[in-house]
Amino acid sequence: MFALTEKVAIVTGAGSGIGRATASLFAEQGASLVVAARRRAELDALVGEIETAGGTAIALAGDVRDEAYARALVELAVESFGGLDIAFNNAGAVGLMAQVPEMAPATWHDTIDTNLTSAFLAARHQIPAMLERGGGSLIFTSSFVGYTAGMPGMAAYAAAKAGLIGLTQVLAAEYGPKGLRVNALLPGGTDTPAATFKTPESRTFVENLHALKRVARPEEIARSALYLASDASSFTTGAALFADGGVSINRT
Repeated sequence: MFALTEKVAIVTGAGSGIGRATASLFAEQGASLVVAARRRAELDALVGEIETAGGTAIALAGDVRDEAYARALVELAVESFGGLDIAFNNAGAVGLMAQVPEMAPATWHDTIDTNLTSAFLAARHQIPAMLERGGGSLIFTSSFVGYTAGMPGMAAYAAAKAGLIGLTQVLAAEYGPKGLRVNALLPGGTDTPAATFKTPESRTFVENLHALKRVARPEEIARSALYLASDASSFTTGAALFADGGVSINRT
C-alpha cells in the first residue's frame, strides 16, 4: 500500500533534513527521483547513496524561487523517467526573524518567495505533468506556525506557511475531479541542520513544547510524506496533516 513502484517523484529541499530523508524513503519504496536543492555536492552525495542502495535518482541544483528551475525539474522528470506522479515541495526557510515594524520589506518578500511563491511556481509546472499521467499526489511542507501557533518574530514565515494551506485547499478542490490529490504536511520541531538548537537549553525548551517531549527525527516526518504520496492516502486530499509530536495541542 505504501509502495511507489513505477512512480516518478520530485523532492525539493533534498540536500538535508526532511527532504533528504524523504527522497531516500521514496527511492526505497521504488520511486524514481528527481532531487532538488541549492547545493550540488549534497545532492550528488544523496544520489550516490540512493544508487548504492539499488534506487534510481538524478539531481538538479538550483533556487526554488526561480520559475525556470521549477520548469526544468519537471522537464527532467519527464525526459529521464517518462512523467511525474508525485511532488514533495519541501524546500523552505524561516528567514530573518523580526517584529513587523522592524522587518525590512526585502526580508518579508524573501521569506514569502522562499516558502510560498516557490510552491506556486512548482505547482504551476508540476500539475500539467501529473494530469498527463491521470493525476498524482502534490504535497507541500507547511507548519503549525501560522496555523495553530503564533511565534514572535515569525510573521513572514507564518504568513507564508498559512498561505500554503490555502493553496493546498484550492488546488485540491480544482483538481480532485482529475485525479490529483493535494495535501499539506505540518511537521513539528525536527532535528535537522537548519534547526535553531543553539544551546542544550534551547533544545530542551523546544522539546518541552511538544506533547511527546522530544523533537522528530527527519525519518519520522518522511514516513508521513510517504503516506501522502502513496495509495495509502487515496481518499485524503485538501488536508493539513499534522506530524508535530503534539506541539499544536500541548499546554504543559
